[in-house]
Amino acid sequence: MKSGRPPLRAVIADDQGLVRTGFRMILAADGIDVTAEAADGAEAVAAARRTRPDVVLMDIRMPEMDGIEATRRITGDAAADGTRVIILTTYDLDHYVYAALTAGASGFLLKDVTPEHLVSAVRLVQAGDALLAPTITRRLIERFTHRDVPEAVAPHRDLSGLTARELEVLRLLATGLTNAELASRLFLSPTTVKTHVGRILSKLNLRDRVQAVVFAYETGLITPGGEQAG
Repeated sequence: MKSGRPPLRAVIADDQGLVRTGFRMILAADGIDVTAEAADGAEAVAAARRTRPDVVLMDIRMPEMDGIEATRRITGDAAADGTRVIILTTYDLDHYVYAALTAGASGFLLKDVTPEHLVSAVRLVQAGDALLAPTITRRLIERFTHRDVPEAVAPHRDLSGLTARELEVLRLLATGLTNAELASRLFLSPTTVKTHVGRILSKLNLRDRVQAVVFAYETGLITPGGEQAG
C-alpha cells in the first residue's frame, strides 16, 4: 500500500459466484486483500471468525443463513471487534435493509454499484465512518412513520451524559443531515461537528452514525414524523 500500512482485508459473501468474482477483481485491483468468499451466511460468519477481515460485503438473501443473522453474529462477536459489515442488496428499498442495520451493519450498497464507489465505500467503512447517504437515512425514517411507536420507551443507554449541544447534534443527525449540513445549521466548523459526533458515539457506545440514527428513533429521542429542526 502507498501508506506502508497492511492492506485492507475483506470477505465477500454472496450466493452468486459471478458477483463474488466481480467484486473480488474490483477490490484486488485497488490493493484490497479478499481473504475469503462465502456462498451463505454460515460460511460468512466462519470466514469472518477465521480471517478477521476489516470489512465484510454481505448479501441479504442467501441460503442456510441469511445476511441479517450473519451480520448479527459477526457484529456481536467480541473476537471480531473492528470488523464492519456492508450489506449488498438489489433494491435500495429492500425491506430487509432496516433489519440489517439494526443487526449492526454499517451501511449498504446496491449490487450495481460502480467499481469506484465500491472501493470508496469499503475504505470509508473501514476507516470508521458509516455508509449511509442522507437519502437512505430519510427512507429509514419513513419506515419508522409506518411503525407503531411504543407508549413507553426505555432507553438502554443513559442520555444524561450528553451535553445540550450533543443532544441537539444527535437529534439533527437522526433527521438525515450530513456533517456539512449540521455545521451549516449549527454555525459550527465541520471539524467541531465531527468531534461532537465522535463524542456522542463514544458516550453511547454506538458503532457509527447508522446506529445513532436507529438509536435516536428506537429510544424515542426523536419521534416519527416529529421534529425536523428548523
